[in-house]
Amino acid sequence: MLKEVVRNPLAFVAARWTPRPGTVRRAALAALVMSVVIVVTGGAVRLTGSGLGCDTWPKCSDESLVATTEMGFHGAIEFGNRMMTYVVSAAVGWFIVAARSAKPERRSLTRLGWAQFWVVAANGVVGGITVLTELNPFIVAGHFLAATALVTVTTLAWVRAREGDGPPRPLVGPPLRRAVWGLTLAAAALVIVGTGVTGSGKHAGDDSDIERMPFDWEVITRLHSALAWLVVLGAVAIWLGLRVLDSPPAVVARARELVIVLLAQGVIGYVQYFLDEPEVLVGAHLLGATLMWICMLRLLLAVRERSDVQPTDPPATAPTLAKAS
Repeated sequence: MLKEVVRNPLAFVAARWTPRPGTVRRAALAALVMSVVIVVTGGAVRLTGSGLGCDTWPKCSDESLVATTEMGFHGAIEFGNRMMTYVVSAAVGWFIVAARSAKPERRSLTRLGWAQFWVVAANGVVGGITVLTELNPFIVAGHFLAATALVTVTTLAWVRAREGDGPPRPLVGPPLRRAVWGLTLAAAALVIVGTGVTGSGKHAGDDSDIERMPFDWEVITRLHSALAWLVVLGAVAIWLGLRVLDSPPAVVARARELVIVLLAQGVIGYVQYFLDEPEVLVGAHLLGATLMWICMLRLLLAVRERSDVQPTDPPATAPTLAKAS
């Protein structure tokens, strides 16, 4: 038995445990929630100026693997965020085990689970490079975008865990599907430009003089605002179009949720701009950007559905032999 465990632990567990569908869905949701949490804690590191609280990587300092009392508040915040990676890894691991053990096995979910694992691993390396380059703003932006990639994969896994594995069937017409795809691309551009706003703003992630992105902050902020208005107006237009065309209620609900999050995000964005970027509001805006992207992905996936795979042919039945009377 020990040899079997060492050779293929996932197969060993799958042979002895069959999780309920609800368990797989909860595991997928846990991975999604933790991917959002680590985005927020990463933002807290930056907004408290704790980005170099641990001044090297993979150790916290040249003398210590962990934060010490001499490193103070900043060391505790930065090291705490590093430890969050293990919590996220545990949630991702739970989902991988649950997806692999499901009966019948759903390879699409297992692949999404392993995709989460590799994104977490890659982002850990990017986080280390961020420290080693003393918070190079472009590397910091890449660190956030890698975290957003994890949010993307965990959202896909959560939605797919609530669906079947049949072929996708569109629920709205081609014009609306194309509009949703276009809005998704605009929302992605909004997130990317947002990293430029932060990277050229005043929150460098450390109390010392850290290099900033070479953008005019006012210009890139206005570009970000223009993209935000484009996404808001596009989301409202899609929501109204879905209502007019009497689309399925679930699709309309996803569009409505996106509009609500975008409006709240817009209010936070303008308030933080006029108040000169207070840390609390910047953190709330970061959380809002993550929730906006989740809502955008849910709308994108809601315009089609996947049912359970149905057998194309009825199962063969053995011939019945009549007994001679």
